[in-house]
Amino acid sequence: MAANSFDMIVIGAGPGGYVAAIRGAQLGLKVAIVEREHMGGICLNWGCIPTKAMLRSAEVFHLMHRAQEFGLKADGLSYDLDAVVKRSRGIAKQLNSGVGHLMKKNKVTVMMGEATLPAKGKVSVKTDKGTEELTAKSIVLATGARARELPGLEGDGERVWTYKNALTPPHMPKKLLVIGSGAIGIEFASFYNTLGADTTVVEVMDRILPVEDAEISGFAKKAFTKQGMTILEKSSVKQLDRAKDKVTAHIETGGKTEKHAFDTVISAVGIVGNVEGLGLEDLGVKVERSHVVTDPHCRTGVDGLYAIGDVAGAPWLAHKASHEGVMVAELIAGGDPHPVDPNSIAGCTYCHPQVASVGLTEAQAKEKGLKIKVGRFPFIGNGKALALGEPEGMVKTIFEEKTGELLGAHMVGAEVTELIQGYVVGRTLETTEAELMETVFPHPTLSEMMHESVLDAFDRVIHI
Repeated sequence: MAANSFDMIVIGAGPGGYVAAIRGAQLGLKVAIVEREHMGGICLNWGCIPTKAMLRSAEVFHLMHRAQEFGLKADGLSYDLDAVVKRSRGIAKQLNSGVGHLMKKNKVTVMMGEATLPAKGKVSVKTDKGTEELTAKSIVLATGARARELPGLEGDGERVWTYKNALTPPHMPKKLLVIGSGAIGIEFASFYNTLGADTTVVEVMDRILPVEDAEISGFAKKAFTKQGMTILEKSSVKQLDRAKDKVTAHIETGGKTEKHAFDTVISAVGIVGNVEGLGLEDLGVKVERSHVVTDPHCRTGVDGLYAIGDVAGAPWLAHKASHEGVMVAELIAGGDPHPVDPNSIAGCTYCHPQVASVGLTEAQAKEKGLKIKVGRFPFIGNGKALALGEPEGMVKTIFEEKTGELLGAHMVGAEVTELIQGYVVGRTLETTEAELMETVFPHPTLSEMMHESVLDAFDRVIHI
């Protein structure tokens, strides 16, 4: 095979692309990966990982303030925002170089540059040294997505921030407006609110965290309000008047517009797929609302061209991208992998309290006309939660009445992002309530609430 000829070329080295490249190499394919900016993509460098590092700092700071409850003493509490950011950037850098190492280890050819698709089976890469032409039987688009910018609400890096500015803040906000209450908006609101910013969240839908179960959203809202956040639902920001030291936001709620002044605004109003400048239109690739249209196996309809991860649409989650990357590599290598089931992919939000879910919400199950049984268990009834000093939260499970199929699970509270995987495994194994009830959960753990919630759905709960 010629030097510039490959079995598989991956465009984009985020959690979808680099995982696809590794799996392809494991299966004996000759693989190249093209990346224009950072190995590890947004997730490792500007998304999942650095935000969790910063949120951990906020969580520790929050606990320090509660020292007395635990019989401890901590005086003169303060924080150094630059040091918090430095720690988070250090972790991102460590993982970024880790991806580079994995590419070397798996003998994947790495090309840093901008890719275009001049024709079927061809990739042109513009690098510092000029343009290189590559060919491959199979090409995987893993170009990801970027923050959506609404007209008039664009970031300026000073007073109006994108997620990148929020991760390397030029100043500590005193009065903060967060536009959008999806995972990104709520995580930043939670971080800055914990560090003392007077935080307002504006959400256009009728509730915050709109993709979550309504009951969980309501619980989270109460917790955030108790922490001092102002939550405005069914509201939208119509315009921002920018001055040197402040931004005046025109916020419309119920047909009435009011002006509010803030020193910082974070815009988190969704994402747009990176589909421009690749040459997709000329190839006949179907793009809808900035996302590449694919079949369940991530095929684009153009022979030998696949699209995975954020560029291929919701759910916009790193773990979905990685799993699709593995599936596509196996398909290219001649395997017959299962398609990824979006309903069995968990969503996790690392605000305080954490939120995690998988499968159908109660409303979605009812909309489908399913007869359901719902179980709930509160954190306050769990010994481990009380010992941790985390009595606020709940676990909710939804079952199909006749078959006992686990349709969905929804949680809010401490460490639920770690707990949710138990239900994800259950769904993958097509478990029913019977197996979950017969499973022995260790004591004392938070996971016991998962058991009790199942028992509650079938009127067998023990501890409430």
